[in-house]
Amino acid sequence: MSDELQELHEHASHGAHNPEMAPVSLTMAILAVLVAIVTLLGHRMHTEEVVMQTRANDQWAYYQGKDTRLHTDQKLIGMAGFLPSSDAGKSAGWLESTKAEADKYDKQKDEIQSEARKLENEATLARRRADRFDLGEGFLEIALVITSITLLSGRKFFWWMGMASGLLGVLIAASHMFIQ
Repeated sequence: MSDELQELHEHASHGAHNPEMAPVSLTMAILAVLVAIVTLLGHRMHTEEVVMQTRANDQWAYYQGKDTRLHTDQKLIGMAGFLPSSDAGKSAGWLESTKAEADKYDKQKDEIQSEARKLENEATLARRRADRFDLGEGFLEIALVITSITLLSGRKFFWWMGMASGLLGVLIAASHMFIQ
């Protein structure tokens, strides 16, 4: 980042010696700020993606635990008919309790699965938004480079091309709001 600031300072000095290039230097400073903002937003969105995916993974692990307990209870219920019991009342109570627990796990499993899918969708949305920031950042960086060519060549064509690329980068980054 300090190299970029040094380079901007050099371009500003060049612009001071050539007042005709002052708007180009100002444009480069604005583009550098926009690159920093879009980069920061992209990093934050990638962080959100990782957090959401981690939470979804946790939910899937929780789902798997409930599913394993459900499967175990169902097997125990199935085996209960094969095992002799000295106390029929106690055996019937255990069987009823195990069936109630299996029903509870079955219901919880569906709710947990629904939450895991929701979190996965949020992670996908965050990734798609982060991709927009990344693409916008790329166009802004290209704009900065193209605009700097104006200072070297003195041709305003590069300034206009840099501003067009910068505008495209800002629009692409801003389009993250429309992704659903």
